[in-house]
Amino acid sequence: LVHCRLSKEFSSTSSTTTVGTVTSRVTRNGDAVMEKDLLNHEELAGDRGMIDDIFDETYREKEGPKPPVRYVWRNIILMSLLHLGAILGLMLIPSAKIQTLAWALLCFLVSALGITAGSHRLWSHRSYKATLPLRIFLTIANSVAFQNDIYEWVRDHRVHHKFSETDADPHNAMRGFFFSHIGWLLVRKHPDVIEKGQKLDLSDIKADKVVMFQRRYYKPSVVLLCFTMPTVVPWYFWDESIIISFFIPTILRYTIGLNATWLVNSAAHMFGNRPYDQNINPRENPLVSLGALGEGFHNYHHTFPYDYSTSEFGWRFNLTTAFIDLMCLLGLASDRKKVSKEVILARKLRTGDGSHKSG
Repeated sequence: LVHCRLSKEFSSTSSTTTVGTVTSRVTRNGDAVMEKDLLNHEELAGDRGMIDDIFDETYREKEGPKPPVRYVWRNIILMSLLHLGAILGLMLIPSAKIQTLAWALLCFLVSALGITAGSHRLWSHRSYKATLPLRIFLTIANSVAFQNDIYEWVRDHRVHHKFSETDADPHNAMRGFFFSHIGWLLVRKHPDVIEKGQKLDLSDIKADKVVMFQRRYYKPSVVLLCFTMPTVVPWYFWDESIIISFFIPTILRYTIGLNATWLVNSAAHMFGNRPYDQNINPRENPLVSLGALGEGFHNYHHTFPYDYSTSEFGWRFNLTTAFIDLMCLLGLASDRKKVSKEVILARKLRTGDGSHKSG
């Protein structure tokens, strides 16, 4: 087994890497910028082999009128039908067998981990390393989730971090709750999103054969893993109604999974406190963390995007962190990046909104 210990030095050989000096991204107003912060960013980014999830202060939105909104009617119709199906699924819950409800919950947890532990913390931020068996499992789980293939998910998420709350952010929260929640999927992307996404360095993702295999066969994998398997299992193994099998473990579960992820983009960018950096929009939202398996500690995450836990509180409201720690104990994960308590406190005192004092 891999020995999962907390190292006091910044070392890529330890199972957990702790950043022991002040490390933070540049604040937008520029008031609290310190040169050593930038150097530490580069040092840590170099250890991860990437810098494209750190905010780019040099970006400026183009002057002049915004491009016209172009609706994607196919997505509007499909999303409307999906949510109507989810409502039907809710109505069918009293008629479902307990095994079916348990299966739906299991499918939700697996699919959520495919996003949180997979697309997000592993591939988007490279905040820990995973062995081939774990990467295969997370890829399968990601197809169960059906939120775009890993390559596309990573590209959009890195753009989101690098150009957060600007025209180049795919789900720019400055355009309102509805847009950042689901509206961004119902319209064409802003030209800046496309332009900046094409300039990202995604060589690490292209080099991962598991990710590229999923991208090549993504559509059939979604048909099989997101829709067919969750429906067939209850119907075949415990004689559940095919209607209930389709609308609860498949449609309702899928819809809840989508909205749990979307709440990170919307609610966690609008509601909550900002104890780490009051100069950025993302907030700490424990309710979002409950539904998104730990992804709602968003002020922390945008301040320290390279922390594998996306939070300073370990397993609290953070099932994904517990999962990654378990994988480490089993020898399937290693090299978890973690920010030291000293660095976190220094950042709170320097740029936070003071809310940590009452917490």
